[in-house]
Amino acid sequence: MKVVVIGGTGLIGSKLVARLGEHGHEAVAAAPNTGVNTLTGQGLAEVLEGAAVVVDVSNSPSFADEAVMEFFRTSTTNLLDYSEKAGVDHYVALSVVGTDRLSESGYFRAKIAQEELIRGAGRPYSIVHATQFFEFVRGIADLSTVDGKVLLPPVLFQPIASDDVAAGVGRVAVGQPLNGIREIGGPQQFRLDELVRKALAAKDDPREVVTDERARYSGARIGERTLLPGPDAELGETTLGEWLARQ
Repeated sequence: MKVVVIGGTGLIGSKLVARLGEHGHEAVAAAPNTGVNTLTGQGLAEVLEGAAVVVDVSNSPSFADEAVMEFFRTSTTNLLDYSEKAGVDHYVALSVVGTDRLSESGYFRAKIAQEELIRGAGRPYSIVHATQFFEFVRGIADLSTVDGKVLLPPVLFQPIASDDVAAGVGRVAVGQPLNGIREIGGPQQFRLDELVRKALAAKDDPREVVTDERARYSGARIGERTLLPGPDAELGETTLGEWLARQ
């Protein structure tokens, strides 16, 4: 089947396109650098022609509150409109575990808006909620750095390898629409502060990680289990040790 992957040249998208191709599907990477722009609609009609599934794994180039909200509202509205006109049977989007519990964050308010648009469109859909990727742990440190120190709460965290995210999204994409949410996460739980401390040490990053129960995550206050998937989540296979060994 033809599957169009929006954000198909990025970290998850490129892996997803490759994986779908290996399984015999016609996977098409769609992104601004391939002539497809979800904000303006450029190239959408052409790339979606004949597609059975569209998978949106794109992300906003800016995480500023207004910019990220504009990105997800505009791009999702355009994708829903153009995919309906093209007769696409299944709309799939990648989102984040805990999104509904992180509304203090401008980024997550935008993801909530994206999910509401998808559910409200009245068409077959699936939303995949993934825990944070191993590859973005250093980015968490960057967002949490104050005066050269990384301030993080000691909450539970269950990160996943990007390869396992691509595999999970791929299985959903070629299956029947869930008309709901599938959660995916990594096979191990850590304390967020401890994991970032370990990841920075592995990269010889000298920043000190300070445990601070009042510290926020992407601008939001979080509890002990805010970032964890539920008991029915699908778990990836790659452990932190295995992932670090590949780097």
